[in-house]
Amino acid sequence: MTRRRVGILISGRGSNMRALIEAAQAPDYPAEIVLVISNEPDAAGLDFARSHGIATAVVNHRDFSSRDAFAIALDSALHAAKVEIVCLAGFMRMLADSFVERWRGRMINVHPSLLPAFKGLDTHARALAAGAPTHGCTVHFVVPDLDAGPSILQAEVPVLPGDDEQSLATRVLKEEHRIFPEALRLVCEGRATFGGA
Repeated sequence: MTRRRVGILISGRGSNMRALIEAAQAPDYPAEIVLVISNEPDAAGLDFARSHGIATAVVNHRDFSSRDAFAIALDSALHAAKVEIVCLAGFMRMLADSFVERWRGRMINVHPSLLPAFKGLDTHARALAAGAPTHGCTVHFVVPDLDAGPSILQAEVPVLPGDDEQSLATRVLKEEHRIFPEALRLVCEGRATFGGA
């Protein structure tokens, strides 16, 4: 089995990154996590990656004059590590369209809603405000339009009486940790493709 070389972009604690790293420790998992990049120098997820022997890099968006310049630096770090597939795991920067196009079909993201519902931020509060009976998460291919790429996997959770943002977020996050590694497996094995073919 050839393992695909995967890079993960994070901005914070990287709990979804942890789920991917832990999944990749299984000998039959078709991905090897070769690089974790954060745009935040003090992101807690960097320490976790280092403690698992994974190369890390900081590409601080504040050091660049434009989104394009930032994207070029990200791209160059990914190519230097021979990354084949990129996972966005709590990466909190909008990426330049040029970067997204270069990685089309090879970059995936986990989003805390059942897309196409509740694209963007504050998904749990919005689901509660809308009185949604169910909520959940989606792993999807990344396209220039926010949270609009083809879905790979979704997981649904009930919205329970008395839920607040935190209780709902906790239940959704548990499902994110389950489906993100599974979606990456499907992409690495060629069972989920951008065109669906």
